[in-house]
Amino acid sequence: MDPISIGLIGIIALLVLIFLRMPVSFTMFIVGFVGLFLFMGKEAAFNVLSADIWGQFSSYTLAIIPLYVFMGEIIFRSGITQNLFDAAYKWLGQFKGGMASTTILASAGFSSICGSNTATAATMGTIALPELKKYKYDPAISAGSVATGGTLGILIPPSTVLIVIAIQTQQSVQDLFAAVLLPGFLLTTLMILTVIFLCQKNPNMGPAGPKFPLKEKIKSLRGVIPVFVLFAFVIGGLFYGLFTPTESGAFGAFGALIITIAMRKFTWQRFKDALDSTIRSTAMVLFLVVGAVVFGRFITATRLPFAVAEFVSNLAVPSVVILIAILLIYVIGGAIMDALGFLILSIPIFFPAIIALGYDPVWFSILLCIVTSLGGITPPVGVNAFIVQGISKEIPITTVFKGTGYFIVTYTILVAILILFPEIVTFLV
Repeated sequence: MDPISIGLIGIIALLVLIFLRMPVSFTMFIVGFVGLFLFMGKEAAFNVLSADIWGQFSSYTLAIIPLYVFMGEIIFRSGITQNLFDAAYKWLGQFKGGMASTTILASAGFSSICGSNTATAATMGTIALPELKKYKYDPAISAGSVATGGTLGILIPPSTVLIVIAIQTQQSVQDLFAAVLLPGFLLTTLMILTVIFLCQKNPNMGPAGPKFPLKEKIKSLRGVIPVFVLFAFVIGGLFYGLFTPTESGAFGAFGALIITIAMRKFTWQRFKDALDSTIRSTAMVLFLVVGAVVFGRFITATRLPFAVAEFVSNLAVPSVVILIAILLIYVIGGAIMDALGFLILSIPIFFPAIIALGYDPVWFSILLCIVTSLGGITPPVGVNAFIVQGISKEIPITTVFKGTGYFIVTYTILVAILILFPEIVTFLV
């Protein structure tokens, strides 16, 4: 049997195990190891375990994941996010749909020091959903704004997804963080414009709130200064070369502790809860990385990625058609299984094909991050939608997905803009 056929059989076996509900990380590890064992022999298979995985885990860059996750967990459990919501509401609440716009803007602010879509959705859902209900917002727009705002958690730096992409594709974390800043700002703006459009079209969806005096608006900014100082210090120091990505994560975690202690939000219980959640989240991501290393070595050994790249580059269609087709595969894959898991297992297959077409790897990485974040709100697996439904049990899951459906158009517009104007991504790199 030729190597490419073996690679295809491995992918089929992978998909079968995934649909049998085996965790993606274990699936990639088992298929990759068994494939290497049968295709290249016992020595090659165990060499991946002893050398490649050790080399990956001894990487200095990998330490950035638990550090950034811990920073977000400390801020999440300190209650500082209430200040973000209050400040955003005083500035935007007076407009139609202002409370929903507030939720999105506060989600963006929390994302700047979190890096997790689920933590962002859970935090803002707990704060915003009772307020949205009190002001008689339409349940769909309420749930949709919380769930979709949460997706900014893996787009706005520090993003664990971008870190994983950087590790898998051997790119600079700093470059990807810089590249995603403008798209993150643009997506936040488009989300708010989507809410305004919907509420202008149907004012009952999101009635306007009270108008606050300018003095009170300015006063509300005091509560968010610590968060933005932390973001500016961590990301700004990284961009200006004051410290490495891993060092920025360490400074961020330390800064988050200092802020919570200074604001008298620190307790030992919150500290232990943050550590526990950080260990769980980090273990999940690292197991995915292990599975990706083993599966990636197997797929590379079969030469399947190179065959796909050669096939794609020889197709008699415009390269943008192939790009859109690959992005649609990611959208569908993220809709039917864990989006991060699908991203990790598919990068070794599709990334070489995109590079063969001449596309910029940084630009494509940002597009991947965007479509991966979309997986958090698309049925049937959209984890953010289920988090929102779990917080507000009176809202049916169908209503939540109806609300997130409004913003799928927003994502489509963003991807189209970035394809037409790639310099938006590469401008700051």
